[in-house]
Amino acid sequence: MRRRSVPLVAAALACSLATTTSPVPAGLNVLFVGNSLTYTNDLPGMLEALIDSTAGGARTIDAVTFPNFGLADHWVRGDAQRQIARGGWDVVIIQQGPSATEGRASLIEYARRYGDEARRVGARVALYMVWPSQARFFDFDGVSQSHTLAADSADGLLFPVGEAWRAAWRRDSTLALYGPDGFHPSPMATYLAALVIFEQVTGTSPIGLPTSLSVHGSASAVVALGPAVARVLQEAAAEANATFARL
Repeated sequence: MRRRSVPLVAAALACSLATTTSPVPAGLNVLFVGNSLTYTNDLPGMLEALIDSTAGGARTIDAVTFPNFGLADHWVRGDAQRQIARGGWDVVIIQQGPSATEGRASLIEYARRYGDEARRVGARVALYMVWPSQARFFDFDGVSQSHTLAADSADGLLFPVGEAWRAAWRRDSTLALYGPDGFHPSPMATYLAALVIFEQVTGTSPIGLPTSLSVHGSASAVVALGPAVARVLQEAAAEANATFARL
């Protein structure tokens, strides 16, 4: 299990999308619940680094992650529910595998369960839409539909990262978003995911954010992009949010 935290203070979540860069609200508290698609390249750490870059105030960014865990596995183990019950969260971000078809029913069921848990402590659940493996590239539509249905059923937010991948490829089809195994994200793709989440949880545009990030306590999770590539990813994140986000 992985956890990351900095000082906890009173929370203020900006849910609306914005078009100009501005300081992040102080006291933004985010919990991730997921598996290796979250902890590969340290997505929580990249989100923290983006918030740091905007001179954001004190906040908590925490994570409960285990390899190969779906949301049902987390539910049985119980660590995620206990962490949610601590309270003080603005957003609880839940993630499992692609769930294009065979995992759809489970994704919807546990999105509802975690949505209920989040609401008990005054938080909002958010579905982290991932992507299919490279071998199942044809499943992008199914992944998108499954996560949209789950977000709607849980009255949750939707972080359409899989759709941001497609928006990025429409701009530059050569972008290496898959990692070497054809499933986990490359550092570039984790940066893209962080941009999508950053915009929604802060209400601040991703356009113009730093193109190079060093993640505290995780020397391997470093991304350094050229300005042109970073701009493509930032525009793709903004497009996906504008088109697919559920507020």
